[in-house]
Amino acid sequence: MNMIDAYNALPEIIVAAGICLALLVDVFIKQKNHLATFGFVQLVIIVAAAFTFLQLQLAPDINFAGSFIRDNFATVLKLFIYLTTFLSFYFAYNYLGERNTHRGEYYILGLFSMLGMMILTSAYSMLTVYLGLELLSLPIYAMIAIDRQSNTAAEAAMKFFVLGAIASGLMLYGMSMIFGAAHSLDIATIAKVSQHAKGLTMAMLGIGLVFIIVGVLFKLGAVPFHSWVPDVYQGAPLSVTLFVSTAPKIAALAMTVRVLVDMLPGLSQEWQLWLMVLAIASMAIGNVLAIAQSSIRRMLAYSSIAQMGYMLLGVLCATPRGYGAATFYMLSYALMSLAAFSLLTALSRRGIDIDAIDDLKGLNSRNPWLAFMMLLVMFSMAGVPPLLGFFTKVMVLEALIQAHFVWIACVALLLAVIGAYYYIRVVKVMYFDAPEKTDQLGQAMAFKISGGQLIIFSINSLALLVLGFLPGGLFMLCRQLF
Repeated sequence: MNMIDAYNALPEIIVAAGICLALLVDVFIKQKNHLATFGFVQLVIIVAAAFTFLQLQLAPDINFAGSFIRDNFATVLKLFIYLTTFLSFYFAYNYLGERNTHRGEYYILGLFSMLGMMILTSAYSMLTVYLGLELLSLPIYAMIAIDRQSNTAAEAAMKFFVLGAIASGLMLYGMSMIFGAAHSLDIATIAKVSQHAKGLTMAMLGIGLVFIIVGVLFKLGAVPFHSWVPDVYQGAPLSVTLFVSTAPKIAALAMTVRVLVDMLPGLSQEWQLWLMVLAIASMAIGNVLAIAQSSIRRMLAYSSIAQMGYMLLGVLCATPRGYGAATFYMLSYALMSLAAFSLLTALSRRGIDIDAIDDLKGLNSRNPWLAFMMLLVMFSMAGVPPLLGFFTKVMVLEALIQAHFVWIACVALLLAVIGAYYYIRVVKVMYFDAPEKTDQLGQAMAFKISGGQLIIFSINSLALLVLGFLPGGLFMLCRQLF
């Protein structure tokens, strides 16, 4: 490894070294509630983010014998992965402490998973794609089951593990077919082969593409590989749900771009057709099933399935504007999901998790500010102007129309209107339903969260409003990546 390779992979090297040191900190330093481990892990994320930021706007560079790329696409996605992981750990600290499930392994496993996401965003070989995918997934299985007293968490972890293993195996088989056709693992080489493939080579690439899409859809949680999403979102501890619903989704977008856009441009017509069908199915099934949910965690899970369908609409355009819209959509959704689940995590006190939508009854009378912030989050997810979620859908629909997929844009718009119902229902429960839990005087029991959590949640929620008024900067950044 020369100096150039080391510099381009410096954030990954910092995180890998930080994991090794965090293990020593957790074992050898006496600490209450693993505070030293938590603080050290957060410091590692900050340092990695600082060095990653210094790489922004540098010319793209391919290293490690063509298996690792450092470009602005990977750099921007890594910065958002750092942000969501850092805040997920911050909200997890009090949550785990109140349930006596505090273990240093939680943050170390999360850091391992974040390293896998970083590798996946910069992967430029099928080998590093698979390495990043497995390093991302395996720690999450353990994080879901970290509460050994919870049967639902163990069940969710087993379901996720079994389905994840099957999806990984199918994707690996697809990679073997592509390797047989192109005789190379490098994404750049496979891209050249795909643009001139004929006969048996094209057939092998087509078969490999089908299995590759299986892996992509599983990590995104899109139809028909979505069954794990509601079970994991509801069964896992809320702090883990917060983590799973944000950073891994960004890494899954990176994998989608690397293996479809960068690796198989010659098969764009084939994967466009697949994504067209599956995106519409994801939007339809996700939105319809979300309406029937009484659990807010399952409702947000089915919502995420629908949201991934909207994101895939940008990818299937197969244009730079479409890819930029898809990236803009995913980064915005990560901020919205972070806000929604951070509030649920912060409100879950004394071992009681917020699960049912009715648990938020009368939130406005208990804590008007939290209710207003949650209103912004729900309206943004629903696509109500002038919030950020509205402009994410507008950008995707605009990219579809410019790519001459007008009928798909009409279907997506109709399904967005249907999906707005279950978000508005949460707002109705918060503002118009009487709280069920009262004190001895009959007054609604107040919902309180710590000052730091309140500030971060408020900034996150208000950012959805500010970016809704000023979406141009983030969207232009996403467009420039392509």
